[in-house]
Amino acid sequence: MEKESGKAFDLYLFKRVLAFTRPYPITFLGTAVAAILLTLFSILTPLILKEIIDVAITQKERDLLLTLSLAMVGVLIGQVVCQLLFTYYANWLGESVIKDMRTRLFRQMIGFRMKYFSNSSIGVLVTRSVADLQRIGEIFSQGFFTIVADLLKMLAASAIMLWLNWKLALLVFAILPVILYATRLFQRAMKVAFIEVRAQVSNLNSFVQERITGMKIVQLFTRELVEAEKFRQINEKHKNAWLKTVWYNSFFFPVAEIVTSLAIGLVVWYGGLQNILDVGTEISGTLFAFILLIEMLFRPLRQIADKFNTLQMGMVAANRVFKILDTESRIEDLGTREVAHMQGAISFEKVHFSYEPGEEILHGISFKVNPGENIAIVGATGAGKSTIINLLNRFYDIDSGTICLDGHDIREYTLASLRRNIAVVLQDVFLFADTIANNISLVDPQITREEIEAAARQIGVHEFISSLPGGYDYNVKERGSMLSSGQRQLIAFLRAYMRNPSILVLDEATSSVDTYSEQLIQQASEKVTEGRTSIIIAHRLATVKKADKILVLEKGEVVEMGTHQSLLAQKGYYSKLYEAQFMAEEVF
Repeated sequence: MEKESGKAFDLYLFKRVLAFTRPYPITFLGTAVAAILLTLFSILTPLILKEIIDVAITQKERDLLLTLSLAMVGVLIGQVVCQLLFTYYANWLGESVIKDMRTRLFRQMIGFRMKYFSNSSIGVLVTRSVADLQRIGEIFSQGFFTIVADLLKMLAASAIMLWLNWKLALLVFAILPVILYATRLFQRAMKVAFIEVRAQVSNLNSFVQERITGMKIVQLFTRELVEAEKFRQINEKHKNAWLKTVWYNSFFFPVAEIVTSLAIGLVVWYGGLQNILDVGTEISGTLFAFILLIEMLFRPLRQIADKFNTLQMGMVAANRVFKILDTESRIEDLGTREVAHMQGAISFEKVHFSYEPGEEILHGISFKVNPGENIAIVGATGAGKSTIINLLNRFYDIDSGTICLDGHDIREYTLASLRRNIAVVLQDVFLFADTIANNISLVDPQITREEIEAAARQIGVHEFISSLPGGYDYNVKERGSMLSSGQRQLIAFLRAYMRNPSILVLDEATSSVDTYSEQLIQQASEKVTEGRTSIIIAHRLATVKKADKILVLEKGEVVEMGTHQSLLAQKGYYSKLYEAQFMAEEVF
């Protein structure tokens, strides 16, 4: 469970949330004015009722009774209108704050370095972006403004009580500390309970998201019963966390009702006794007014406790969201060099890198790639092949050494310029739940349908796409589940080709495709890599024989470098890898 603030109410955190209302000053002010008017209309009701009983009815003033009754109707209508405006604008403001915070949060997350996502649960991040932000919106729609309106009602009701009959008012105030103390205990208990609730919601979301994403693994290894039992346990904890809040509510609200009823009973008893013992004292209307005023004093207090729960949940959610907003996990984009197209010269000079401190992955590797050259990087799993591509794209920053493109340190380029000139086709292709055309263009308005189709024809995949229902408008569903692995690779290859990159990287791009798809990609590779610097990372050495240069990595070090034939002649590490793969095949 994440460690949350132990404060009952974090004023600094609340100010940070409140700062998101600054773009909407008129709405904020309008909501506040509606709350004040709602309080005034609420106070007028018991005062008019007192006059009706003490004057109009007692003195049998028919015209006055009609006038006061119409005034009561007007007050009630005004109260309804103010309540409508208050509710609408408070919710409008809350939704606007949610929109702005969610936009800022998403922009923050998409700028994080890859290490952040490697160490974070996707389910938790989804919870922060959706459920937690919805809770923050409730601070305004059901929390803060409602509490302020209720406090105004309580202050006004207390003042009117003292003005009408200070003795009855003091009697009510004597009981008030009991419910205040109960409310305080309730708030503290609910704060702890809601922290547990949010933690269990995050755990539940994370578990469900991971299992649904990896459902194929769950079923392939017959883990259904095991995962169902894990889910039952997590769901049980989620239920128990919510039941704590139910228990506290079940205990507090009956206590509040009893205290309210006790206050009304004491006022009726004492006021009636005064009226009986002192013939000259007429407080019939005052008693009726006090009954309404007690409800105005105690009911908002009960509601404040309930709304404070909403406020607390919103603050807990805000604390979680601000932790992400305050996270410094971005690649510094301090470069000023902006280029539309690079020559494609690559240079690694004594590059050291580690994902975790003390666990170095690359041990001072050095190599150069000339513009337009086709280089292959081979080696066993974990040798550092994909790490080189991650560093080239600045998904991570190196520990020491230099990486240069066209003779300039890659940190001199803006991130947008750097990554715009490098296209990568990964082994694990990710496609969005959208059309093929949109997955190729990534909804770039500068890429037309005609250009997409022309590129598809050039690399030989137009026929395959046209054969699908809807052709380029075919929706591939989530993660491209409607396509085979080979078909997804072809779409990814075309997506990279459409960028006309200066440097093309194929990271195990043909490792999971069928023979026909591999032939299409190999055919397209010759055209795509022509006159363009290209890097091919592969376990299957048959795909790298035509490379101008082959870089052999072992445990983060360059152990051999040369052409296919020269490396075979060395009878070294590459030769052993090659012989192991093709000992029983005719490859020439």
